[in-house]
Amino acid sequence: MKAAFLQWVRQRIQGRKALTEIERARMLVAAIDRGGIPLNPARVNAIARDLGLEVSRKAPVEETVERIRGCLLRHREWDQ
Repeated sequence: MKAAFLQWVRQRIQGRKALTEIERARMLVAAIDRGGIPLNPARVNAIARDLGLEVSRKAPVEETVERIRGCLLRHREWDQ
């Protein structure tokens, strides 16, 4: 039973490709635009840092999201 479960998990994981930082940022902004709220500030900060932004741990999440949004707007070539 355990071996079958592990095989199922491996198959599920192998089919996935890792998201890029740009895709993660787009997904975050899209979720917020749909009315969601980010519950984990550390995850928002990690996305911002992956985009090359310097983010303080004390910065409000709303400010960080706006900086991510601005970064995506400045770099429209990432849309291709």
